[in-house]
Amino acid sequence: MIGKQDAIALLKADHREVEALFEKFEGAKGEGAKQKIALQICLELTVHAQIEEEIFYPACEGKIDEDLIKEAYVEHDGAKVLIAEIEAGAPDDEFYDAKVKVLSEQIEHHIEEEERRMEGMFSQARKAGLDMDALGERLRARKTELLAQYKATGLTKPEIATFTDATV
Repeated sequence: MIGKQDAIALLKADHREVEALFEKFEGAKGEGAKQKIALQICLELTVHAQIEEEIFYPACEGKIDEDLIKEAYVEHDGAKVLIAEIEAGAPDDEFYDAKVKVLSEQIEHHIEEEERRMEGMFSQARKAGLDMDALGERLRARKTELLAQYKATGLTKPEIATFTDATV
């Protein structure tokens, strides 16, 4: 279960989890193993993006560099498109592994933007004096709720906020 952490510790723990899953995917043998790991990546990233968009980013608005927040929303939307493609596909699809690889690269960049020392989103949020313990509680509660919901019903079609002409 998700332990007591402040907001940044919780989000960073999510980052480490998904990085480990991408690494596991790269070494996986067999289509069944690959698909299981890819679907776990999709679940983890979907929940993580949702809690950031519902709770963390709104708390940061007006307190940190607005461009960082806008970029994060666009990066999430790009990831959601790939997640939907991976979810709908299968390991024997021609571009399946490539989609997981590109998703991994996008997420690696996104993590760097959030975690960069000094000017990263997390650093700026901490300097802004946000109540990270209270945010951590809200993030943890919502994450637990979403994980239970998605494990019971499967992922929903992603909501894309920044790609106005795209369809998923």
